[in-house]
Amino acid sequence: MEKVKKSEQEWRQELTPEQYEVVREKGTEAPFTSELNDVKDPGKFVCVACGQPLFDADNKFDSGTGWPSFDRPMDDENVETESDKSLFMKRTEVLCSRCDAHLGHVFDDGPADTTGQRYCINGCALEFKPEE
Repeated sequence: MEKVKKSEQEWRQELTPEQYEVVREKGTEAPFTSELNDVKDPGKFVCVACGQPLFDADNKFDSGTGWPSFDRPMDDENVETESDKSLFMKRTEVLCSRCDAHLGHVFDDGPADTTGQRYCINGCALEFKPEE
């Protein structure tokens, strides 16, 4: 897979200020603000920065945290993880493997009857594509 490389100016032109702050500067949107929290329709969630498919609606669940949550990515190759030691915590950051967009974090407190993982993803880092 070829990486998407753009200048910071190009990213700023293509993304809203909130999207830029989250996906390029590793920010976090406020909880319970994303309209994607309530999406329950069949479809897929893609990276807002490059369009790569990231999560399937079938793997979405209500974690009660205020951010869209998934128990796994659509394809392990479409996301990357790395250690995040910011904010005096040790977490695992989730990134789009195609454009390095910051998506959120993954935790080991997801549904025990599936993967046990909770991919806690910023809604503004995603775009929902309904199933056709």
